[in-house]
Amino acid sequence: MHKIVLAITGASGSVYPKVILDKLFTLRAQWSELSVVMTQNARLVWETELGNTSYEDYEVKMYSQTDFSAPFASGSGKYNIMIIIPCSMGTLGRIASGISNDLITRAADVILKERRKLICAIRDTPYNLVHIRNMETVTLAGGIICPATPSFYSIPTTIEEVASTVTDRILDLAGLDINSFRWGS
Repeated sequence: MHKIVLAITGASGSVYPKVILDKLFTLRAQWSELSVVMTQNARLVWETELGNTSYEDYEVKMYSQTDFSAPFASGSGKYNIMIIIPCSMGTLGRIASGISNDLITRAADVILKERRKLICAIRDTPYNLVHIRNMETVTLAGGIICPATPSFYSIPTTIEEVASTVTDRILDLAGLDINSFRWGS
């Protein structure tokens, strides 16, 4: 059973955390805890892009960015997966620099130091050299950079299906058993 922390930053792409939350609830038998940290900017972007506050409807423990008493702020909490989706370049830069100034960056630092799974679904584009070096640093530290770049092999017809091509890949990387489009199947 996995213990998962899902962090949502203010980068554009709110459809990604919505789709991944929906999918995680279909995989409920594979995790014992699911906690969410959502920045204020993420809430604003969600409301702007999706036109609602449905992030409030999920039966998960929501933590504020300043709640360092959250169980995943320490390695003793034994959370084994952290997904940051979308991951802003600012958040990535703070993680790469070891700056744990909020709960998201502290949790990422904990996941890396404990050699557990950190998946950063970066969304910003294009990349500058600072972004590329931060991606390299996080990768060398054990994190996984998974750009929110959809595929089209499965012939998606809705925005949610397009987003699923990214979220399914992330859930695969996290080690969850999912039913998804497979090339050559």
